[in-house]
Amino acid sequence: MRKDISTIDIESSAFEASKMMSNDKVCYIIVRDKNQPVGIVTMNDLVLKIMAKDKDSKTVKVSECMSSPLITIEPNRSVEEAVEVMKKHGFKRLPIVKNNTIYGIFCVKDLIEHYDEFERRLVTDIIRVIRVQ
Repeated sequence: MRKDISTIDIESSAFEASKMMSNDKVCYIIVRDKNQPVGIVTMNDLVLKIMAKDKDSKTVKVSECMSSPLITIEPNRSVEEAVEVMKKHGFKRLPIVKNNTIYGIFCVKDLIEHYDEFERRLVTDIIRVIRVQ
């Protein structure tokens, strides 16, 4: 998972979100309300919900274009569980949150980058199960 998470206040504009994404070189931002994570804004949200509808990004608040409620998973969950949640909801990224603390975000890109490691772990687990039987 990635631990460097960009966040933005719910009252901020979509324009501010896009600037932050550009500066931080990310394609998503977690939206906070009173310091609690409540949603996520992605580049797709900005394009499809604002630009494609010819809305003014300086007057549209992130609360109007974010995906909410924020679906998360706790840090003690497995990669397999994270992937299942992502498949169920059609997500490319899944925030890791516990008690309103954001620990990171798990992305499809992370899975691709660490596929060899994940595959080795799966094979090791399968061998362990076979030996027990």
